[in-house]
Amino acid sequence: MSRDDLVAMEGKVVEVLVGGNFRIAVEGGHNVLAHLAGRMRRNRIRVVLGDQVTVAVSPYDPSRGLITFRNK
Repeated sequence: MSRDDLVAMEGKVVEVLVGGNFRIAVEGGHNVLAHLAGRMRRNRIRVVLGDQVTVAVSPYDPSRGLITFRNK
């Protein structure tokens, strides 16, 4: 699956989990389990509790995602 097939959603980090995973509350009341994208890890962008983020979610499994951007 390419990155073009992913659905971008806005959300807020509500829980920081072990192993670089985060629980994100997206609009509509859903929770997504997400990890950092490679570009964010490479550029050492920190994501902390309460940050507004953009999550790329697969249409096949909407409960898992990839954090692609941290909003200011």
